[in-house]
Amino acid sequence: MAEEYKEALLEKQNYHDGCPGCKVEQMKQLRRGYPYLELSFVWIIVLSTSLPISSLYPFLYYMIEDFGVAKTEKDIGFYAGFVGCSFMLGRALTSVFWGIVADRYGRKPIILLGTISIAIFNALFGLSSNFWMAIGTRFLLGSFNCLLGTMKAYASEIFRDEYQATAMSAVSTAWGIGLIIGPALGGFLAQPADKYPNVFSQESLFGRFRYALPCFTISAFALLVTVLCCFIPETLHNHKLDSLSHDDSYDILEAASHESSPSTGKAGKNERKASQSLLKNWPLMSSIIVYCVLCLHDTAYSEIFALWANSPRKYGGLSYSTNEVGTVLAISGLGLFSFQVFVYPLAEKLLGPVLVTRYAGALMIPIQMSYPFIAGLSGLSLSLMLNCASILINVLSVSAITGLLILQNRAVDQSQRGAANGIAMTAMSLFKTVGPAGAGIL
Repeated sequence: MAEEYKEALLEKQNYHDGCPGCKVEQMKQLRRGYPYLELSFVWIIVLSTSLPISSLYPFLYYMIEDFGVAKTEKDIGFYAGFVGCSFMLGRALTSVFWGIVADRYGRKPIILLGTISIAIFNALFGLSSNFWMAIGTRFLLGSFNCLLGTMKAYASEIFRDEYQATAMSAVSTAWGIGLIIGPALGGFLAQPADKYPNVFSQESLFGRFRYALPCFTISAFALLVTVLCCFIPETLHNHKLDSLSHDDSYDILEAASHESSPSTGKAGKNERKASQSLLKNWPLMSSIIVYCVLCLHDTAYSEIFALWANSPRKYGGLSYSTNEVGTVLAISGLGLFSFQVFVYPLAEKLLGPVLVTRYAGALMIPIQMSYPFIAGLSGLSLSLMLNCASILINVLSVSAITGLLILQNRAVDQSQRGAANGIAMTAMSLFKTVGPAGAGIL
């Protein structure tokens, strides 16, 4: 019976001429098959915003050393923490604003602004000649980095209902891959005149600015993504949604809900009422709180891992070079991509996003507790155990975050997704500001 009401609702659905959101809804109704094109756009846009976040970690230790602000070798981590947290501080101050702008003026303008800002400010960071320039460019990069929250809303709107889990998995996978590939690029491309003297001379631009090459590479990718974003459709409706403005559609839904279950209609009214206040929406806020804790862990782990691997063995580190750190992270990225594409959709379908998040969070604890023992190994055993642990941590972390993204988008309707994701980004950025700063200081 509910299917008949659904069909009647679709027949009575009114699409508004000139509304980009309605055009997307029509496309979703008519299109059949797997949404490869939309998935590709979401993937590369999110990848472009996550690459610069952690790309500096493999060479940050040496960058601070070159700036000459640290009096002793032990002080390098202290100053590195401030450079690492400046990005998240900037994003924390502007995320809600960009979310509101995206809800009012559309997703596409904010996406274009975000990719352009990455191209500009990340390149300037690579040209930093002193400690304060590095902090300033990272702060501006974070302040204009408005992509992740907007893309979460965009992904939930551009895909049909049956592909919502795939959409959120694409967002979190691209985010996680970027947080891994970024440091890999930073590790392989930093100090190119020292590593590849046959290609880059000491007098060249990349010889004078030893950390510009990985930043320029990411900026070039962001410029390419900016061009591609010109062709993506806008998903925001420029009118009130029909489900709230047309009596016929509302009556049909009410009839369907009352006939199937009297309590369901009452619950639906309560949910609509609760959705008017995001801060009182407990399903949303609870998922945001857990999401922030996991993101704090993710960022702190990324910075601590790079600093720990680069540190001398006499201080409990691994004495790894930037190339060796990049290799570990590249292997982890490949493992994460394989898991999220082939395994996660099945796990989410079988267990649901809540159980996936719980199991992943619990399993990360004993794996991370094994790192001090891994530091005592050497040779092949060290390489094998370190790569296995790194893959597992990244897979579990991204899986937990994916489940929370699905829960967040289910808790609000389209008109509030930008603001809701802005709140999530603000809270997450505040937590991530503490993560790098605390990791560096401690």
